[in-house]
Amino acid sequence: MGAAIVTISTSKAAGEGEDESGAQLAALAERIGVEIAGRELIADDRGAIEACLRRWVATEGCALVLTSGGTGLAPSDVTPEATRAVIERDAPGIAEAMRAASRAHTRHWMLSRGVAGVAGTTLIVNFPGSPRSIAQAGEAIAEALPHALELLTGGVSAH
Repeated sequence: MGAAIVTISTSKAAGEGEDESGAQLAALAERIGVEIAGRELIADDRGAIEACLRRWVATEGCALVLTSGGTGLAPSDVTPEATRAVIERDAPGIAEAMRAASRAHTRHWMLSRGVAGVAGTTLIVNFPGSPRSIAQAGEAIAEALPHALELLTGGVSAH
């Protein structure tokens, strides 16, 4: 079972600075026992994001796609819209848990529009772009992710 890490940042895609967010997401995937199937760094472009997500959903063995960036209110923040175009079923509790965890650390927690959902047997989760926010959100959902992946891939029966 593998995970794709997708960093969505126009500046990072243009070579400005290190991809700390992608590294943070990769560490989360490894922590929950999922090997990294690949990492991508793409600009804030809805079509490019949708195409990237669809490629990973179609990749055999990719059970998890973790994205960072593009979840705020700026006009270029289109990750949630691109994700909604790909997912077939919402998993709202995941995004809600991430926002709830952020509430203890920032007054701007409610500005995050990240979503989570399922396409086929792949779980897609949008994280904020900040490495610190990724760590906080990841801590909130890390325990539930392995069980979610087991349910999606048939490792355990539904309740």
